[in-house]
Amino acid sequence: MHKTHSANRQSHTSSRGATPQLPPPILVTEAAQFQQLLRELRRQPVVAVDTESDSLFSYYYKVCLIQLSVPEADYLVDPLVLRDVTPLGSLFANPTVQKVFHAADSDIVVLKRDYGFTFANIFDTLWSARILGWRNLNLAAILKERFGIRLDKRAQRTNWGRRPLAPEQLAYARLDSRYLLPLREMQIAELTARSRMEEASEAFGRLLGMEWEEKPFDPDGFWRMNGARDLSPRALAVLRELYLWREERAQQLDRPLFKVVGDRTLLQLAEERPGDPQALRQIPGMSRNQVKWHGRDILTAIAQGQQSPVPQPHVRRRNNRVKYLDKAALACYEALRAWRNTRAAERGIDPDVVLSNAELRSIAQRAPKTLEELAEIEALGPWRRETYGQELLSILASATP
Repeated sequence: MHKTHSANRQSHTSSRGATPQLPPPILVTEAAQFQQLLRELRRQPVVAVDTESDSLFSYYYKVCLIQLSVPEADYLVDPLVLRDVTPLGSLFANPTVQKVFHAADSDIVVLKRDYGFTFANIFDTLWSARILGWRNLNLAAILKERFGIRLDKRAQRTNWGRRPLAPEQLAYARLDSRYLLPLREMQIAELTARSRMEEASEAFGRLLGMEWEEKPFDPDGFWRMNGARDLSPRALAVLRELYLWREERAQQLDRPLFKVVGDRTLLQLAEERPGDPQALRQIPGMSRNQVKWHGRDILTAIAQGQQSPVPQPHVRRRNNRVKYLDKAALACYEALRAWRNTRAAERGIDPDVVLSNAELRSIAQRAPKTLEELAEIEALGPWRRETYGQELLSILASATP
């Protein structure tokens, strides 16, 4: 297969003084290469996977690169050049090939969204680290601590939607999947030694059902901006108009919101309410280009806000997470949460590794009285039912009036 020799410059160094010498990654941009890659991957029992997207540069962000590593090579599949990468779906759905991710949920949901893939047999090194109680969870920190590898994170924030990709981007991208395979081996050994492998497998299984959720635009979302509630009523009316304008413009330009105008600048505009281009240029955060491209529209939005009705304050809920629970269920939820937090502290792990708040709410609402009733709650797999089941029933019994 064609090898991208331009990516031979490595974007990492070893903290122990040595630089690991790796063969250059293989950039897959041609149909014949892609078909050969698929044949090679089908023979592999384990494949490491990662993706890169252009979320820092696009409103409608997309998968821009799919990294696939096996012991002998690192492949960088370019979906923007190949156009059709749907044949990878057979690999991701194959239960005989294990796919290794770090933070699999973020990759799985965008791959499902963009290509309709389904997944089977995954291993998530982030969830393994959480179950093991590792202090460092970020992949760069783990690689530095466990392998002495330093990632050059500058490439992470580059535009992955622009072609051609730079050598530094290709070198960085391959490292995000390259070391997942030895990391998996290290974690399997520790999970097995600590009798946590079954717990981890159950956690991996829960990730398979994750789906992309399109969040509709909330026209009242400006209330959640940090500092919005400190503005005067008239400034809030201006902020609302600016907020609505920015959303529309970001969609038109296919640019992320902060690339149009940042939140802090939007608040400053609402507070000072400049009335002409000269005053607009004095606002911190308003660049010359922003004034040139958006100045007229911003001034129009400010003028509309000066005349529009003042928005009525939204009532802040003290605890959105439990707003649907009645009094009895709320008592159960609080008792379960206290137990969960204690259990997590004993194990040295984050509370949601034991049970998430959403899972606690479901248990509190259902209030099962037997293990059979507990088994009807789909979120609880066999390992967690066996490990925590009797404790959960005991907590519920004592908390129920």
